[in-house]
Amino acid sequence: MATELCVKAAAGAPDDLGDCPFCQRVALTLEEKKIPYQTRLINTSDKPQWFLEVNPEGKVPLIKWDGKWIADSDVIVGIIEEKYPDPPLVVPSEFASVGSKIFPSFVAFLKSKDPNDGTEQALVEELKKLDEHLSIHGPFINAKNISSVDLSLAPKLYHLQVALGHYKKWSVPEDLGHVHNYMKLLFERETFKNTKPPKDEYIVAGWAPKVNP
Repeated sequence: MATELCVKAAAGAPDDLGDCPFCQRVALTLEEKKIPYQTRLINTSDKPQWFLEVNPEGKVPLIKWDGKWIADSDVIVGIIEEKYPDPPLVVPSEFASVGSKIFPSFVAFLKSKDPNDGTEQALVEELKKLDEHLSIHGPFINAKNISSVDLSLAPKLYHLQVALGHYKKWSVPEDLGHVHNYMKLLFERETFKNTKPPKDEYIVAGWAPKVNP
């Protein structure tokens, strides 16, 4: 019986997959492990009663595992790795936090109204650190093997590319060649294509409240 995975539905299109990078991370993990799963789309602006009853906080992703509903993408992917260790997605402990500051730096820059507040430079610095790591250890975070860190970063980097391209007309600097190659490798994976929102406009719409609160 397929595992049930509750994910965000697209705003204004409740029958389409939405723009949550944390939901995509879990779906990517299931896909890479070749674990059968069934997606249940949740309209986060009008959550169904059954969903709130099993998950009072109302957050996605939410997965039904061994008859229990479990929230939080970190917890979920940890359980998946423990139960399905092959293929392994673990990384050496020293690589576990690679790229972890990129997403908050991206959000700060996206929300910024002041071009001189340093948020753009802070994001570039974090991307440079990733580029340096990839230049030594690439093409993925853990050399040739895709890992849990890649599956966490992939949706976030895609959001960065789409949202900053739309709202700031900004893109990852060309001189960060290892990052560009990394993003290309990730975004071209069949598992990524299977789990991303069907339209970039859903990502743009998802970030609109952050850009214009």
